[in-house]
Amino acid sequence: MTRTAQAPVFAGDGRIDFADHDYPDPGPGQLLLAVQANALCGTDRDQYFGGSSVVPGHEAAGTVIATGEGTTTAQGTRGAVFLMDYCGECRSCRYGATNQCFSKRADMGFTHDGGYGPYELVHETNFFPITDDIEIGNATMLLDVMGTSSHALGRAALVRQDIESVYIAGAGPIGIGLAVMSRLRYGADVPIFISDLTPWRLDFAESFGATPVRADDLKAAGNPDIAFDSTGKGIARRGALDIISQRGALICVGHGETITIDVSSDLIAPEHAILGSEYFRYDEMAGNLALLQANQELIGRVISHRFPVAEIDEAFSLFLAGRTGKVVITQDPAS
Repeated sequence: MTRTAQAPVFAGDGRIDFADHDYPDPGPGQLLLAVQANALCGTDRDQYFGGSSVVPGHEAAGTVIATGEGTTTAQGTRGAVFLMDYCGECRSCRYGATNQCFSKRADMGFTHDGGYGPYELVHETNFFPITDDIEIGNATMLLDVMGTSSHALGRAALVRQDIESVYIAGAGPIGIGLAVMSRLRYGADVPIFISDLTPWRLDFAESFGATPVRADDLKAAGNPDIAFDSTGKGIARRGALDIISQRGALICVGHGETITIDVSSDLIAPEHAILGSEYFRYDEMAGNLALLQANQELIGRVISHRFPVAEIDEAFSLFLAGRTGKVVITQDPAS
């Protein structure tokens, strides 16, 4: 059986239309979800302006309404969708590094239909069940906000354990996620500094206990032990590297531009480290679910706006203007 339902079409040039879209029944190992929430991400910008051949949305949460052969997930199970449809068999997957799969079957919302439509067809392996106490919109926090941020903190821990101060470049949703997750991991006594070019975002970050600093005056952040770049901008990465302490680490989370370094003065003499951090591992979701259960009110505040799918145009306009935290698109679950 094929379901046909209205789904948003990203036509390019900032235009989103709605048209009928076909969704087949799940095949072996697959689940069909009725999507109830999908969070906007800065990565959606390319599809918003450049168009997309699939339904975008890579931060989805919903309810299982149909199951394929060989699956064990019950209909009615609520959960979130891991972006990367990993193979489960390659060297990375066997190690647990599912974010580094050598043979991904899909990137949901990019190569295959994602969560802005009413349904999403996923493999059971990249669906993560949630508990009844988690509000479905808040379940999207398990993905980019908590997952990507906590993985970056784990990367930092590989090279620096005695962390007494943190700097974050960029106060967008990932930057806010880094601030919240840093506070939960390092405690109330560790200062967290954050920079951005948008006053609204700096005020929002300050409401989570981060100390705003101007991007052109990073000396106000002192010499942090670790720095995270969520902007993807070369100037932001360079600025962060210039202020970190000896034995400090720069963790690059945002894709984008490059950085030029002097190996002797930037790396060897101060024993600095520069690490990349790509999304997160599926096996990290259980720990983040426990954190969300314990801190749902705090983490849920990262969502500053919710819009029904019929108002997705307005949601993107506000989000791209830099006057929001995380924005979530909601819809009633389809049958």
